[in-house]
Amino acid sequence: MPDWARLPLAIAAGLLMALGQAPWDLWLLALAGLAGAMALYAAQPGPRRAALVGWGVGFGYFGLALNWITEPFQVDAAVTAWMAPFALILMAAGLALFWTLAFWVGAQARRAPLLGLVVAWAAAELARAYVLTGFPWGLVGYVWEKTPAIQWVAVLGPHGLTLATLALAALAAGAVRGAALRRWRGAALQAALTAGGLVAALAGGQAMIPPLQALEGQPVVRLIQPNAPQTQKWDRAWMQFFFERQVEFTAAPSHGSLPRPDLIVWPETAVPTLLHNAEEALAVISEAAFPARVVLGIQRLEDEAFYNSLALVGQGAEVLQVYDKHHLVPFGEYMPLKPLFRRLNFSGLAARAEGGYSAGPGPQLVDLGAGLGRALPLICYEAVFPQDVNGYAERPDLLLQITNDAWFGEASGPYQHLAQARIRAIEQGLPLLRAANTGVSAVIDGAGRVLVSLPLGEAGHLDALLPPPLRVTPYSRTGDLPALALLLLLGAALAVWGRRV
Repeated sequence: MPDWARLPLAIAAGLLMALGQAPWDLWLLALAGLAGAMALYAAQPGPRRAALVGWGVGFGYFGLALNWITEPFQVDAAVTAWMAPFALILMAAGLALFWTLAFWVGAQARRAPLLGLVVAWAAAELARAYVLTGFPWGLVGYVWEKTPAIQWVAVLGPHGLTLATLALAALAAGAVRGAALRRWRGAALQAALTAGGLVAALAGGQAMIPPLQALEGQPVVRLIQPNAPQTQKWDRAWMQFFFERQVEFTAAPSHGSLPRPDLIVWPETAVPTLLHNAEEALAVISEAAFPARVVLGIQRLEDEAFYNSLALVGQGAEVLQVYDKHHLVPFGEYMPLKPLFRRLNFSGLAARAEGGYSAGPGPQLVDLGAGLGRALPLICYEAVFPQDVNGYAERPDLLLQITNDAWFGEASGPYQHLAQARIRAIEQGLPLLRAANTGVSAVIDGAGRVLVSLPLGEAGHLDALLPPPLRVTPYSRTGDLPALALLLLLGAALAVWGRRV
């Protein structure tokens, strides 16, 4: 293969892989792109050229899958729009370095280069979830999100499913390469294993889907979606309008034959004032919600530190519990390396002062009251991290996400965020309530079924019966340790095997 063709083909394979993510959900094309990336890697004569292929695949993949990253820079376009293309290019190029290293390491396994790549690539995706606070958005295993095979995350976890997905693609690439070299017997065997693996993934996932639960007698929840565009959300001319819209939705009659809600959920930063100044606003909200409790997003100030918080409000505007977001968005909610960026006069998109928000102490459960149980709160970005959702010793009764996806625009970002929230529900076997400022708000059961939802870009509210918890999943007990242990074992086996060449 000529050197000039190597990088464009790698980027094309990455672009094809990205089509497996929401909102495109073209999982068969994505698997073809993944197999193509594997085949392109296998055709390279050495680690350096393999690393270049890895970077190209990653650049194409992240460049398309994360195209929404430009949207926050359009909110104050006159000041920050110029940063958008640089943000996307640097983000894609930087994340691609994880895959560059994986392809280089994989190529060291000369006796089994495809197996080496499978292990190294899966390890790189695991590292991406943790290194520098982590960014596990768009993991390779999420290609199955719209298929029954996504149920395997309840057993294998997202990284175990990524490892299995890469192994399946390696078999397909091996079959293609074997056919190209006219090694028909080996090619036929690998093609059969690929087909068998695909059937096992889909059929096994389908068999794991539990039947719909009976919901009679369950508490009623209401999700509020004000649909406040980010350009207007903090505009003083519009803040009162969106607040009153949420109050109106809170006080509205129940849908159909359902009784008044037991719980009402507002989205992230839904109240346009700080918590210590919100007595009047909370009184209006609690009166409109009577007799229900309200969960809402609000900012608060304590000891000169700002927090992005969730508050549980009871009758009489009593604040029953507060949770502070602990996994913050770099450059969006806080500034890493503050002294350096202060000298460069660069404040990013951080919401408050020079350093943005402060991080809360960590995950905690919120007791919603009798019948509703205890919820694990997730504020926006926190639903992206399987290890955070899996990190609490006591099992909650539900997951509760409040978010403001207006930052992500209306193309791919909100749908990918919803998809990852749905995967968290499957991993834990727990229902998830999702109240999003601009959508998609949804009630999701422990099998990942979206039972009812409000579409993107629509103002409204929905009432639904709260699904009970499903089974305790293997992943909720073990977390990422089995996937890590298997990767270490495979890596050690490859290293020992390689020394015997």
